Amino acid sequence: MQPHLNVQAVQDALDAAGAKASAGHPCQVKVLTDPVHTAAAAAAALGVEVGQIANSLIFNADGEALLVLTSGAHRVDTGKVAGLLGVAKLKRAEAEFVRLNTGQVIGGVSPLGHPAPLRTLVDVELGQYDEVWAAGGIPQAVFPITFAELVRVTGGTAAAVA
Repeated sequence: MQPHLNVQAVQDALDAAGAKASAGHPCQVKVLTDPVHTAAAAAAALGVEVGQIANSLIFNADGEALLVLTSGAHRVDTGKVAGLLGVAKLKRAEAEFVRLNTGQVIGGVSPLGHPAPLRTLVDVELGQYDEVWAAGGIPQAVFPITFAELVRVTGGTAAAVA
C-alpha cells in the first residue's frame, strides 16, 4: 500500500535533511492505527509523556504563516510570541489558511514537508527530552526526532513560547 502523499512528503523531507532520532537512527514516519488529534492522544498511543509531543501550531502573523512547535505540556503565549517576533497581530490560523500554507490538515500538521519553508519557532521546553514526537502530515502519522534535529531540519529558532 502506498503511503499517503503527505506522509511521503514528510518522509522525503526527513530523508533529504538526514534527520536523526535518538541513538542516531534515521527518522521514520510511523502510521498509527487511529488518528491522534491531540498531544494527550498521541502521548497515550506512543506511551510517552505529553511534554514529548511537539505540537505543530500554525499562526497568522500579520498575514504570514508562522509555525510554532510547542511542547504538548503547555500552551503558546501569543502575546509573548508576537513581541518576540515584532508582529502587530498574531492569531491561531483558520483551517483553510493552515491547509493553504502547509498542504496538511489541523491535527496532522508536520514540522516539514510543506509546499514552501515556513518561519518556525521551536519551544525550548522540548529540549529537556532525549526524543520528541511530531506529526507526520496526517492525524495518524508521527515520527521521533531529537530537539536539536527538529531545530535543524525546520530551520527554526529555539524560543521560549509558553
